[in-house]
Amino acid sequence: MPRRSPPARAMFAATVTAALVAILAGCSAGSGRSVADRPAPTESPTPVVTTPAGQPPAGQPPAGVAPSRRFAVGVRELTYNRGGDRRLPVTVWYPAQGSPGGGVDRGAEVADGRFPVVVFSHGLTGRPADYRALLVRWAAVGFVVVAPTYPHTSRGASDVQVLDVINQPADASYVLTRVLALDGVAGDPLRGRIAVDRVAAAGHSAGGVTTIGLFTAGRDARLDAGIVLAGTALGVGTEFSGAAAPQLFVHGQRDDVVSYRAGKAAYDRVPWPKAMLTLPDGDHVGGLLGSGERALDLITDTTVEFLRWTLYGDDRALRRLPAQATRGGLASLDNQL
Repeated sequence: MPRRSPPARAMFAATVTAALVAILAGCSAGSGRSVADRPAPTESPTPVVTTPAGQPPAGQPPAGVAPSRRFAVGVRELTYNRGGDRRLPVTVWYPAQGSPGGGVDRGAEVADGRFPVVVFSHGLTGRPADYRALLVRWAAVGFVVVAPTYPHTSRGASDVQVLDVINQPADASYVLTRVLALDGVAGDPLRGRIAVDRVAAAGHSAGGVTTIGLFTAGRDARLDAGIVLAGTALGVGTEFSGAAAPQLFVHGQRDDVVSYRAGKAAYDRVPWPKAMLTLPDGDHVGGLLGSGERALDLITDTTVEFLRWTLYGDDRALRRLPAQATRGGLASLDNQL
């Protein structure tokens, strides 16, 4: 989500809040209260899952080892259409052949190996390129990052519609289906390079709403984990369902667009292994779009360790995560992973 002047940010915040509260009120049973105001349930909305002997506990991936090397990064553009006016341009960043640390190489040959997938959702009036600093770093450590541009909430859309956020979980699932299928398409650069059974969702702001929706009303059973950056459950609810999928929430306490309280309320309702990274001085975009380099490094390193654990099954990453999250005193971590 691009940076705004204070008056514009205030107007945006009011618009988002009013619109999503209206959706929630229309979908609720007449309680008249937002998700953030509702008390937490006394019981988990997800049934208890028993684990066969010899298997990892629910919500934990099979043991594995994430790549320790850095990769060069390639990028390609795809375009899909879910029907009607739902045209979905997609940017894909991926580990590539070549020397790491250089610029992103359009159309570079994909590196050897099979790489997990992270589908990323941008914020309102944003675009995937706004998050390049974060997403390229994910690709450089061994993830295929799939970032749709949504038809009615992206910058440049002819008719920006805040309420269309509730349709985006279905868009993300559709894009995910199309990209995962490339693993079996003869001649496609990603053929044989996608770990189709290791998939996470992530998103910022309205993209955080989209991400939560992929684990609630629009549950995509293929997802193994989620990362919610400055997000809220308004419009998509907190009825988390399906198999346990660990969640990492990241939120600044000075966020004046999506309140920290709203993000924390959604986090509190997650019934699975979870953690919340809290930045006391963090605002809505700081650290994500380059406005705070130290915060960007912290968020990147914490999310990388989370993805290494949830998608590669690397227990070493889980052990490193708390120290990464709290180094330098920039943030605190509620760790229930």
